[in-house]
Amino acid sequence: MAELTRLPPDARLEDVIAVLERDGGVIIEDFLSPETLSGLRDDLLPLLARQAAGRDPFAGFSTRRLSALFAHTRHCAAIATHPLFLHAAEHFLCQPREVWAGENRFSMAADVRIGVTQAIQIAPGENAQPLHRDDTVFLWRHPTGGREGRVQIICAACDFTTDNGGTLVIPGSHLWDDERKPERSEAISTVMKAGSALIFLGSTYHAGGANLTADEYRTAVSIALDASNMRQEENMYLSLPSDLVASYPEQIQRLLGWSAGSNHMGWVERDGQMIDPIHLLRGEALAGLRGVGARNHPEIAPAQPADA
Repeated sequence: MAELTRLPPDARLEDVIAVLERDGGVIIEDFLSPETLSGLRDDLLPLLARQAAGRDPFAGFSTRRLSALFAHTRHCAAIATHPLFLHAAEHFLCQPREVWAGENRFSMAADVRIGVTQAIQIAPGENAQPLHRDDTVFLWRHPTGGREGRVQIICAACDFTTDNGGTLVIPGSHLWDDERKPERSEAISTVMKAGSALIFLGSTYHAGGANLTADEYRTAVSIALDASNMRQEENMYLSLPSDLVASYPEQIQRLLGWSAGSNHMGWVERDGQMIDPIHLLRGEALAGLRGVGARNHPEIAPAQPADA
């Protein structure tokens, strides 16, 4: 059975994209810096130890999960903004479309949002998770034709082995249609050392593996980057207080969803104007701010109220 391709941390972006297009998943060795790996462990392991296990076969009866990670550790920022992850996601998620607005024709593309954050710890004795596609939450149809709704990463906070629950992946399954059933015999176990990462497409069949060991916990940190025209699976606006989001750099604020983006999704109305919510985090005076539509597309008029 074919193994997942492994690339070094200084791999070219075009090589990462090429492997994802072919296989649906790729391992980046030494993806996390030693400082980031150590920080994630220090921040998250004590919290995971206090979490209850899941209550169904999908969540895992012996698997602990912790969400809202940006509220628990600052080190997730290094994962979400890593060029090999973020820029690969932009390649698949931000494909432009030509649209008309009156007499004008222009290109519009979705931005990228953080859709899910989870630390996942599989305990000894846990069974394998059912094989699934993560873009199922969008009711996505397959094959996608190269237009994806999600690109995801699973960072190893410990060594991943075949026996301790290394993530199962079916290479090439992102190309399958929706009628083909995934079989466990087609899946391979992700084996990688702590600090390495698996990047995969939302259309790729995968699952948490069975932990067959007596005393090893398999711990991972996962972040999904989604197209901004999709609803974020994890509700960041209720999970993360706005003052916490404001403490992050603007790039992270926008990735967490505090941005209307170039496709005008997520604006808020203030004083009759549809504005980018990033201004609310900055505490800026709203007088004189231009509408969302005019800011992103100066060739069209400022955005009007919905009943205009």
